[in-house]
Amino acid sequence: MKRITTLTLFLLLFCSVYAQQLYVGSYNIRYDNPADRPEGNGWSLRCQPICDFINFEEPAIFGTQEVLVNQLHDLQKGLPNYQFMGVGRDDGKEAGEYAAIFYNTQRLKVLANGHFWLSQTPEKPSLGWDAACVRICTWGKFMDKMTGKKFYFFNTHMDHVGTVARQESARLIISRIKELAKGESVILTGDFNLDQNNEVYKLLAEQGNLRDCYANAQQRMAPIGTWNDYMQDFRDNNRIDHIFVSPDFEVNHYGIFTNSYWLGKTRRNLSDHYPVMVKLNKVK
Repeated sequence: MKRITTLTLFLLLFCSVYAQQLYVGSYNIRYDNPADRPEGNGWSLRCQPICDFINFEEPAIFGTQEVLVNQLHDLQKGLPNYQFMGVGRDDGKEAGEYAAIFYNTQRLKVLANGHFWLSQTPEKPSLGWDAACVRICTWGKFMDKMTGKKFYFFNTHMDHVGTVARQESARLIISRIKELAKGESVILTGDFNLDQNNEVYKLLAEQGNLRDCYANAQQRMAPIGTWNDYMQDFRDNNRIDHIFVSPDFEVNHYGIFTNSYWLGKTRRNLSDHYPVMVKLNKVK
């Protein structure tokens, strides 16, 4: 009888800890580029393996980058437990890439959401500073249905060319986080197009209100960097996709998933970026 009671208490404790854990991701899925198709990297081949990966891992929420509207519709069909928020960056509707946030509707409730452009005129579609492309940040405020705890989630894709644009975009995102979250819990995901050695990374990771999950994880599975250029044998330890969290999150696990799929006798990467996933506990 004593053994049964002990086992029951252990299972209750395990379930309680698991319920409080928040599984979060960031994934640049690579836009549907016709030039990828002759090389065997077309979206029609990659979509199902990406959906299979997400459905298997079951993150509560994850940020995506480079999503075109046709890809958005495909992901909606392939991820039945998820809804998304976000707009096309080129017109604030459906044109251009989305920095969409996908969230599990069984786990999370949306309390508020919005977006802003990474530019000097953030309230409208606009090219910022020395950027090569229009860039956007999507945000949402969520409540965890299991715990009742609330948090803000920001997701972005910073410019790949403009050095000034990346610096100013980081400052704008930090400013908007302070303005919107007002000290509440925050998660920031994205393809930042800058690695862990960049000064702008340090601006994000060391400004006091955010911490890099890689640097603060209790357990880490990161065999390689986050960009692979579709090459199986690419070896680069630079991380340009990041997840930052406010200090009230404990980072239990951090992972860069190097999953692939087979196309005939050839092994293919799901995207030209690897997804980043973290398991968090909200300690306050």
